[in-house]
Amino acid sequence: MRQPRVQAAPTEKEQMMANDELFQKGFQNRKDVLGATHVEKSWNAADDFNRPMQKLVTEYCWGEIWGDDTLPFKTRSLVNLGMLTAMSQHHELGSHVKGALRNGCSKEEIRAVLLQAAIYCGVPLALAAFRVASEAIAAYEAEAARG
Repeated sequence: MRQPRVQAAPTEKEQMMANDELFQKGFQNRKDVLGATHVEKSWNAADDFNRPMQKLVTEYCWGEIWGDDTLPFKTRSLVNLGMLTAMSQHHELGSHVKGALRNGCSKEEIRAVLLQAAIYCGVPLALAAFRVASEAIAAYEAEAARG
């Protein structure tokens, strides 16, 4: 009886190259959505302690998940706004509102997501999300006006 062929585990170099490709893809996706200045500032501010977390998020959140073409960035942005509102993650919500605008979401679409979150997640969370979103929209529009 023939033994099944066992595939060799990837070498360390192959893993590093794969991760580097995933990192580069994720870094670009992250910059496209959140803005190059924000992302480069976050990466440059990383230290020996938190850099592995920045790398993990860049590779797997932004490279693997955001890099999957099944959902367009616009849809992913709207989904994120609902989830971040539900989790009361206002710091992240502000960044992702700006990202949603960069990804082609309209203020009306953002408002619709936050109104739906009010029904499913609760009015207090949605009120806070509206405050954060309003500030993020104003900041995004001011940045766009400056060119």
